[in-house]
Amino acid sequence: MSDKLIKVLEKKAVKLIELLGSKAKVDVSEKEDYFFVNLESDEETGLLIGRHGETINSIQAILALSLREELGEKKVFVNVGDWREKQEEKLKEMAEQIYQRVIDTGEPQPVYNLSSSQRRIIHISLAEKKDVETESTGEGENRYILVKPKKK
Repeated sequence: MSDKLIKVLEKKAVKLIELLGSKAKVDVSEKEDYFFVNLESDEETGLLIGRHGETINSIQAILALSLREELGEKKVFVNVGDWREKQEEKLKEMAEQIYQRVIDTGEPQPVYNLSSSQRRIIHISLAEKKDVETESTGEGENRYILVKPKKK
């Protein structure tokens, strides 16, 4: 069944990329609990990623929704080149800077304008720190992370 789903997902991804007017190469593989769709294009990387990752996230959402019934609990993860890896590295660096600010000042630091997946990376990055804690606060688009010193 998985090979069939990979072919179906690949066909849908190719069609979606064509509808976007792109000629990106599509490669689909299956990981443990998700399908990985890698898009490669020498000239259209920026177009496929979009402003702040909006296009790549939309492609991911469309593919996941179009296969929801067939996939069950599996997720679809879309990447263009190594963009997501670079974004994750930037978020980890940001988490370290926020950690230093909290330690230096002793004051809680809010972190705004992050998607749920970006907040998750910050939470995970700071989870191993013994002297700070993180919490998500707010609702919807007003949701943010608060990084604060741990109470002794």
